[in-house]
Amino acid sequence: MIKRIARILFFVVLWSAVVGYIVYASVITSRHRAMQVVERVNIEVTDSTDMGQLVTSQKVREWILRSGIATIGSPIDKIDVAGIRHAVERNGFVSRVDVCVSYSGVLSIAVSQRRPMMRLMTDGYNVYVTEQGFVFASPESSSLYVPVVTGSYRPPIPPSYEGLAADYVAGMLARYDDDIKRIGREKRPLYAREDSLRAIRREVRRMRLDKVWFETEDEHIVRVEELRTAKKQRTCYYDGLLRDVGRSIDAVSARQEVVTQKRKKTEERYADFLKLINFVGWLESDSFWSSEVVQIIASDGVSGAIELEIVPRSGDFRILLGELGETNVMQRRFDKLFRFYRDGLGRIGWDKFRKIDVRYNNQVVCTE
Repeated sequence: MIKRIARILFFVVLWSAVVGYIVYASVITSRHRAMQVVERVNIEVTDSTDMGQLVTSQKVREWILRSGIATIGSPIDKIDVAGIRHAVERNGFVSRVDVCVSYSGVLSIAVSQRRPMMRLMTDGYNVYVTEQGFVFASPESSSLYVPVVTGSYRPPIPPSYEGLAADYVAGMLARYDDDIKRIGREKRPLYAREDSLRAIRREVRRMRLDKVWFETEDEHIVRVEELRTAKKQRTCYYDGLLRDVGRSIDAVSARQEVVTQKRKKTEERYADFLKLINFVGWLESDSFWSSEVVQIIASDGVSGAIELEIVPRSGDFRILLGELGETNVMQRRFDKLFRFYRDGLGRIGWDKFRKIDVRYNNQVVCTE
C-alpha cells in the first residue's frame, strides 16, 4: 500500500514538473519572441532553371515592399506571414511560397517559380504557358529561351486570364450547360400549351349530332352541315394557335442550338490548345528540331482548327505544316520533312525555295 502511494506521488511530482517546465518554456519563448525582432530576410528561389529566371530575390523584396508589410526591425511575432505569402503568390509565374520566421530573427522566404514551355505572342496575347496549361502574363523584361508562337491564333481564354486554362474552360462549359437548361425550361409551358390545344382540337373533331325526335331528315342535314362548318372553323383556329406555339418552340430550340454550338466550339478550341501544348512539348524533346525551329506561326484555319507554319534556322523559307493534328500525325510530317532535308535540299540547295509544303501524304510540295 505504501509503495503504491509512493509510486502515485512520484508520477504526480514528475508530471507536475513537466507541465511546469512547459509553461515556463512557453512564457520564456513568448517573452523572447516579443523582444526579438527580424534582423535579416533570406530569400531563396528554389528552382532556377537554365532557361532563365522569372523570379529573383530582388523582385520578391520589391513585391513585399510594395505591399507595405513590415519586415526588418519588426517583432517576429508580429510578422504578417500570410500577407507576405499572398503578396508573392499573387504573381502568376510563382508556383509556391513558403514563409517562416526563425527563433533567432531570420525571415526565410522560399519561392518556387513556374516553368513555362512556350510563349504565346499571338493576336492580343503575350503570355507564358506551362506544360500543365497554366497561363500567366509575360513579366516585363522577361526573355526566357522557350518556343515562341506567333500569328493570328486565339486560345480559348481571354488575354487577361491567369490560371489553369482547364479551370476557365470548365467554368465556361458549366455556364453554357446552365444556359442550355435555363432556355430549355422555357419550353415547358409551351409544351403544356401545345398539349392543351391538341386535346381541344381532338374534342372538336369528335363532335357529333344525333337526330332528335320529330326532326325531319332535311332539318338534320342542315344541322350537320352547320356543325361541320363550325368544326372546320374551330379546327383551323386551333391549328393556327398550334403553329404559333410550334414556332415559339422552334425559336427556343434555335437559341438552345446557338449555345450548344458555342459550347462545342469551346471544347474544340480547348482540345486544339492541348494539341498545341503537346506539339511544342514533342518539338522541344527532339534534339534536332528543337534547335532547328526558330518560330511557330499559328492561325485559325477555315475549319476553325489551328494551322501551323514554322520558320527554320536553316535556309530562307517557311514550312507549311497544315492543320494541327495529334502528336503522332505531326511527327510523321516532320519525319517526311527530315528526309527531304537530307535527300533533297542537301543536293538542290537551301536557297532554292521560298515555301515547303508537307501537308499532303507522301509528298513534299515546294514553291520557288
